[in-house]
Amino acid sequence: MENDKKILFSGIQPSGYLTIGNYLGALKNFVTLQNDYDCYYCVVDLHSITIDQVPAVLRQNTYNLIALYLACGLDYKQNTLFIQSQVPAHCELTWVLSCNTMFGEARRMTQFKEKSAKHPDNINVGLFSYPVLMAADILLYQADLVPVGNDQKQHLELARDLAIRFNNKFSPTLTVPEPYIASKQGGARIMDLADPTKKMSKSDNGGAVLMLDTPEDIMRKFKRAVTDSDTQIKYHASKPGISNLLTIYSAFSSKTISESEKDFEDVGYGDFKIRVAESVIEGLRPIQNEYSRIIKDKAFLEQVIDEGRQKATQKAFKTIRKIYKKVGFI
Repeated sequence: MENDKKILFSGIQPSGYLTIGNYLGALKNFVTLQNDYDCYYCVVDLHSITIDQVPAVLRQNTYNLIALYLACGLDYKQNTLFIQSQVPAHCELTWVLSCNTMFGEARRMTQFKEKSAKHPDNINVGLFSYPVLMAADILLYQADLVPVGNDQKQHLELARDLAIRFNNKFSPTLTVPEPYIASKQGGARIMDLADPTKKMSKSDNGGAVLMLDTPEDIMRKFKRAVTDSDTQIKYHASKPGISNLLTIYSAFSSKTISESEKDFEDVGYGDFKIRVAESVIEGLRPIQNEYSRIIKDKAFLEQVIDEGRQKATQKAFKTIRKIYKKVGFI
């Protein structure tokens, strides 16, 4: 019997330990989505090598990310959890899509400009064609929906354009994906503790709280979090540091921003930061405990990875077979 649920695709790079921003903005929501959609959750290791990686570290980070997926509550029987590089069809479809992508389209991608500026000594072709691989990731599984943040909207638009172009050129073949916009709390945007004007990033650990940080490290980072010279704990655009801390507390305590503000009436900034840290420590504790158990069980991890590879390959093969026939390959 065919699954009549809509297909949802998302992927995370194994380029370091995930932050609480990754958790609140994506992983936590993945767990909810798995009940309503046919979900494909990928470890996008092919994307990660657009910048230099230490092979042994990349391998371990890939295992770590699969273990975190599971520790957060993703059911590998209910979802398809897999590693991108283990499904060759990603690269196969990328080439076909590359031949249907205009140079000007790829050149307009803002992330290429940003990453080129960040890594001026390694501006490689893969970095330039990265969005085409991302489009292949999505279109290969005939995804109806893709959870996206502001920084990925342009890439999803390219995937949509390429699907429409291919369908018009060869006949309807690829599903045109739509963005899945999470609720404000379900897809919380978490900012850097040291600089609350920029998004928390796993590649910049200065103000990032990692999902596997010790309670001591979490407390230390929050105690050093930037606030302001005011004394009021209110959510406002003029108070980015306080607003970010309220967002984090709200997400981990499952309260609204208004309820969170009431929790901290007549509370000083010092105690406020400690209580936010405590909510994060308690929220991460069960995930960290489960992760510690799973990461030690290599046989189980290999089983999960192998099952995911088989499920993803089966779905991908159906799409690539249609694509190859349409373009004229024997």
